[in-house]
Amino acid sequence: MVNSARRTFRSPRRAAVAVAAGCAVTGLLLPGAAPATATGPGHERYVALGDSFTSSPLTGLPQPGSPLGCFRSNNNYPSVIAQRLRPASFTDASCGGAQTKDMTAPQDVTPGGPNPPQFDSLRKNTTLVTLEIGGNDIGFGKLMDCFRLSVGDPDGSPCKDAMVKDGKDPFVEAINATAPRLAAVLRGIHRRAPEADVYVLGYPALLPARGDGCYPYIPLAKGDVPWLRGVQRKLHAMIAARATAGGARYVDLSVPGHDMCQVDPTKRWVEGPVPLLPAAPVHPNASGSRNMARIALEAIRGS
Repeated sequence: MVNSARRTFRSPRRAAVAVAAGCAVTGLLLPGAAPATATGPGHERYVALGDSFTSSPLTGLPQPGSPLGCFRSNNNYPSVIAQRLRPASFTDASCGGAQTKDMTAPQDVTPGGPNPPQFDSLRKNTTLVTLEIGGNDIGFGKLMDCFRLSVGDPDGSPCKDAMVKDGKDPFVEAINATAPRLAAVLRGIHRRAPEADVYVLGYPALLPARGDGCYPYIPLAKGDVPWLRGVQRKLHAMIAARATAGGARYVDLSVPGHDMCQVDPTKRWVEGPVPLLPAAPVHPNASGSRNMARIALEAIRGS
């Protein structure tokens, strides 16, 4: 997610496996997608699809040939996977701010856009696809509003109080609405790349697995932390279910102890609203991208 604050297992089909929040949470953001060929003796033909948690803005140099507005880093997790697998061909089509609709339609990004439909990178002979999408569809970039609202009520739940009305949680409604769209994305991948193993990745944990957060280090009110943690868990459950039903493999990246609250930079995979390491706000840093690649590679090599 890197545009603005607004704006996933069944066994593989051949084996099938798959890999958002913006600044994902600033909007799981930025668009981008440019093919790059990796040298080496590999046999796989790898295509990466996704949002800004995939493109990994500001963690490295921009990939050559891709729209600058996609903020596609040369050391994001698809690039690390390609470096390790050394596929015969590698195309990173990820783009900050991407939603499920951007798989089949151009994504308007500035500068350098539009980004072509990400599915344009798929071929009949594609053998490996990773996908990470959904955070922008559910509007998780609104988390930035929660940071702002916490200032006036750090011990309460001001963000939840502002968003949940008459028992209706807009995040839950959006997750439910995104489920069929993600299912359609997976069908589209299998139709265009019938020989590919598809891996759907969830997102790294943004918040600690328990407790009421770390205010003011991460400015989220104590009562909003369990609610937002629950939202991310519901999103992951939906993505995992759709991946399994859609002939793909879900890759769980929500490893405890690597959330925004980690003061130790060697443990923190996701930066807070004011990044302390090179990264977009509320997005993976370079260590996070490397570890996302490591976990995905364990799934790919183990299947």
